[in-house]
Amino acid sequence: MRKRVLLLAATLTTGLLTALPATPAGAAPSRLSVDFNGDGYLDIALSAQGHDVGNARQAGAVVVLYGSASGVSAARRSVITQNSAGVPGTAETGDLFGAGLAAGDLDGDGYSDLVVGATGESIGDRDSVGSATILWGGRSGLSGGAVVPQPAGLPEWNDFGQGIAVADFDGDHKLDLTLTGRSKTRLYRGPFTRSGTPVTNTGVGELGTAGETFAGDLNGDGAAERFYPFLVDGDEGGDIIYYTRNSTGYTMKHLPKADGVTGSVADINRDGYGDVVLGDASDPTGTKKSGHKGGRITVWYGGPAGPDPAQTPTVIDQDTTGVPGTGESDDLFGSSVATGDVNGDGYADVAVGAPGETLGKAREAGAVTILFGSASGLTTKGAQGWTQDSKGVPGGSETGDQFGKSVRLVDVDRDGKADLVTGAGGEDGHGAVTVLRGSASGLTTGSATFVAARDVAVTGTGFFAWVTAP
Repeated sequence: MRKRVLLLAATLTTGLLTALPATPAGAAPSRLSVDFNGDGYLDIALSAQGHDVGNARQAGAVVVLYGSASGVSAARRSVITQNSAGVPGTAETGDLFGAGLAAGDLDGDGYSDLVVGATGESIGDRDSVGSATILWGGRSGLSGGAVVPQPAGLPEWNDFGQGIAVADFDGDHKLDLTLTGRSKTRLYRGPFTRSGTPVTNTGVGELGTAGETFAGDLNGDGAAERFYPFLVDGDEGGDIIYYTRNSTGYTMKHLPKADGVTGSVADINRDGYGDVVLGDASDPTGTKKSGHKGGRITVWYGGPAGPDPAQTPTVIDQDTTGVPGTGESDDLFGSSVATGDVNGDGYADVAVGAPGETLGKAREAGAVTILFGSASGLTTKGAQGWTQDSKGVPGGSETGDQFGKSVRLVDVDRDGKADLVTGAGGEDGHGAVTVLRGSASGLTTGSATFVAARDVAVTGTGFFAWVTAP
C-alpha cells in the first residue's frame, strides 16, 4: 500500500482550538484547559507528526511538556505514539499521528484529554483517509485512548482529523468535538465514554475543502459557535461560515466580507462577548483580490447576536502604524494566530506568527508579533515583535527556521499571565519550541525556554511543534 511521506517544505495546517484566557493565580483550570495530570498547572501538547517510530517513517508522535511553577522543560515530558501502551492502532509509515491537536475534558472525569489527528492514516486499501484518537488524561498524565467514530465512506486523501475543535457547542455544560477533513465534517456531542463513543454523532454537511475549524462563544449564551473556514472558487481569501445554536438545533451564518483560513476566539474588548481573529496570510494575486502584501489579520467583534456582518473590522498588517516590521511577499503574517491575556489586564491579546519572515540573509527565519487588547478593541499600542535574534530569545535566526509556525498563549506557570508558546517548524531541519513568559509589561525573555526536537527524542524529519495544543 502506498503511503505519502512529506518533505519539510510541505505545508500542513491544523484546526485551532479557541484560545483561553490566562488562568488566574490560585484558580483551578477550566474544563477547556489543558491539564492532563490534574496538578493545577497547564500543560503543552506539541505535534511531532514526522517522527519515525522504528522503521515506520513519519508515523508521528505527540510530545507533552508538563507545566509547573517554573514553567515547562524537556525533562518533564511524555512522548506518545500509536505503538504506546493502550493507544489504539499501529504506527505505520506516513500516518502523521499528531497532525491535528485539540484538548479538553471529554469524559467529564476532571482531567483534560487530547484529541490527536492522524491525517495520513489509511483504512484498508484507501490511502490517507485520516483518523482521530482521544488520549485520556489522568493523575499520571496522558495514557491509553480510543478511536473517534469515523463517518462512513471517507475517500482517499481526505485527511480526516486535520481540523479539530473542542468546546461546549450546545450549552449543556459538557464538552463536544468537531472534526474536519477535505470533504467531511463531523459533530460529536459529549460526554464520551472510554470506548470513544459520544452521545450523538452527526454530519455537518458538505463544506468544500474545510480543513480548519475553531470555536468560541460569540454571543454570550454559553454555547460556542463553530467556525469552518474553507476555500472556494472565486473567493481564495477563504469563505467564513459558522454554526450557532438556536431553539431547534444550529443555524449556519456567514461573514461574507471576512477572509482568512486560521482563527481564534477570545474577548479582546472585555465586553463579555467573544471576538473572532482571522489570519489571512497569503499575498493578494490576480485571482485573490483580498488581503495585504505579507499577510494580515482582521478582528470581528461579537455581540448579543454574534458578529455583525456589516461592521468595520479591525485590520492589522505589518505596514500598520505601530506594528514591527514591514509587509513583504511571503511573510505569511497571520498563518498562525492565538489569543490569551499576556499582561493580566483582563483583555485578551493576540499572537501572530509570520514564519516566512526574512531577516537579513536568513530567508523564512520567522517572527511573532504580540498585539494587545483594550476597551476599544485590538490596538497596535505597545506591540511587540519577536524573532530568534531578539535579545534574550534562545537560538539565532537561520534560513528555514520558520519561527512562528505555530503560536499559543497559555499560562504554563500559573501566575495569571499567558506565556507565548511558539514553534520554529524548521529549526535544524526538525523543529523546536520556544516559551516566553508573560508579565505586566507584556512578554519577557526572563526564564525563556527552548526545547529542540532532539531534546525530547523526536527522530526523523520530526515536524516538531508545527501544531500545538491548546
